[in-house]
Amino acid sequence: MAKKPEPDRKLIAENRRARFDYLLEDTIEAGVQLLGTEVKSLRAGRANIAESYASTEKGGLWLINATIPIYPPAGQFNHEPTRPRKLLVRGRELRKLASAVEREGRTLAPLKLYFNARGIAKIELAIAKGKKAHDKREATKDREWKRQQGRLMRDKG
Repeated sequence: MAKKPEPDRKLIAENRRARFDYLLEDTIEAGVQLLGTEVKSLRAGRANIAESYASTEKGGLWLINATIPIYPPAGQFNHEPTRPRKLLVRGRELRKLASAVEREGRTLAPLKLYFNARGIAKIELAIAKGKKAHDKREATKDREWKRQQGRLMRDKG
C-alpha cells in the first residue's frame, strides 16, 4: 500500500530511486537557502533531485546537482538551474553528518523536497550506504514475493 502524504506538507520532488540504490539509516530535515526565482519555480512544482547529493564542505552543508528550472517570467534576473544550494542545519547535526560521511563512508542522499506547513522549503536527507548489485537483486526478489503473497492471500481468503 502506498503511504498517504502528510497533510502539512506540499511535496515538490521525491527521489524514489534512493530507496533502491541505498540502505537508508537515518533521516534529517534541513532548510534550503533559495533565491526568489527558485521559490517561484518550486511553487510551480518543478524540481528534480534524482541525481543530487549533499556534501559537507566549506564549513557548511551543500545540496549539489539538484535542478530547479529557471522561472520564465523573471527574464534576465533568473538563477542558475543547477547551482549548489546551502542547506540549513544546526551545528550539532552538521558535525554528526560530517563524521558519518568522512569516517564511515556514507552518502547524504536527498529523499524529498517539500514546503512545510509554514510554506518554508525543506529537504529530507538520509544518511545512506550504497547497495551492491546482489543486494538490489535480493530486494527486488523480496518485493515481488511479498506482492505474490498478497495475491495468494487475497485469492484464497
